[in-house]
Amino acid sequence: MELVPHDRRLLRGVRRPERPGASDEALVAGMAAGDERAAAAFVRRHEGRVFGIALAVTADRATAEDVAQEAFLRAWRHAAVFDPRRAPATSWLSTITRNLAIDALRLRRSVPLDPDDIVWLELGTDDPTPESQAEHALAIDRVRAALRTVPAEQRRALVRSAFYGQSATEIATAEAIPVGTAKSRIRLGLSKVRELLGGEEV
Repeated sequence: MELVPHDRRLLRGVRRPERPGASDEALVAGMAAGDERAAAAFVRRHEGRVFGIALAVTADRATAEDVAQEAFLRAWRHAAVFDPRRAPATSWLSTITRNLAIDALRLRRSVPLDPDDIVWLELGTDDPTPESQAEHALAIDRVRAALRTVPAEQRRALVRSAFYGQSATEIATAEAIPVGTAKSRIRLGLSKVRELLGGEEV
């Protein structure tokens, strides 16, 4: 897999791109200053992780490669606005990748509906503290458990609406049902999940 083929400046002429002593944040700062060695080191260090995230979301190698390429290009272009006080560079890059992968998935209209596959996609957290990460993991587990109790047809409609941004008309077309039925399934599924979560927002 060759990452970032449309901006070969990131990798051209770099003999030792890894820079083992440089932190991710230092590499992003270098990218913001136009340092191609820093950019190449950042790509080499995280290409496996980024491709893995993209592949996990899209379940398609070609699409995942495109997403990975675009993720690194976007990181290069927007390195100047990265704020290490808000989140680690790895979280920032993962968020970029995840969002791009979700966009690609929506364009394909290929929707995984298993709670174990879809819930984590858009429930990200930029807070790196262990407490927040633990709370985040617990919240995901609760939503997964709630979704498993919802009837399959309601779960499909709810997932398409809440996680993939599809309209009732799009859901009706995909499921071959009337628009009114699609709206009803979304409403009933959402009501059931909220009830199980104790009234929390979904």
